[in-house]
Amino acid sequence: VKNVNEKIASALKGMNALNQILIDRTLLELDGTENKENLGANATLSASLACAKAAANAMHMSLYQYIGGTGAHLMPVPMMNILNGGKHAANTVDFQEFMIMPIASESFADALRICAEIYHNLKGILKAKGLSTGVGDEGGFAPDLPDAESVLELIVDAIKAAGYLPGEDVWIAMDAASSELYDAEKNLYCFPGESRLKGQEITRTTEEMIQYFEHL
Repeated sequence: VKNVNEKIASALKGMNALNQILIDRTLLELDGTENKENLGANATLSASLACAKAAANAMHMSLYQYIGGTGAHLMPVPMMNILNGGKHAANTVDFQEFMIMPIASESFADALRICAEIYHNLKGILKAKGLSTGVGDEGGFAPDLPDAESVLELIVDAIKAAGYLPGEDVWIAMDAASSELYDAEKNLYCFPGESRLKGQEITRTTEEMIQYFEHL
């Protein structure tokens, strides 16, 4: 809030609220980092949205119309969370969110249909393997699995079972929430679920985490 009231406000005051591109470029330059660590992503986004909403109100338009409306050429691809772990589920999967992105869809309705088909195929695969079809906090399935590789293999199988091509029609996305696994005292990332199923303590250094993500 202090960043918005002091740093961001002084930088944007007097600018034309209708020039959204210049406003956003100014915010990015003011922050000056790759991951918005100076101003904060929430402060930056809220200021940008406030300008967009103010401009839309001034033009007597709804926000969606102002930023593209029915003539928008590119819509965000939804990411559907279909398998949970970490703090979002009481299972052995250590990473938090595994998602699918239907990049071949032609509309949001089409994207939602593709995701739903894959989701239900994943349920069928889990059931056939005798795995739990209960869900985690965010609606994704939460079976006990040995590691992230086994999660990705199941998702690839579900995509194929629904009639789509992994990597072409549908991408896989992941929110590892790896900060939840980090032990500051040990300076290691600890994997309690994987350790429990494999019968030995599984930890990874920062370099090993990078290699693991590249491997996945």
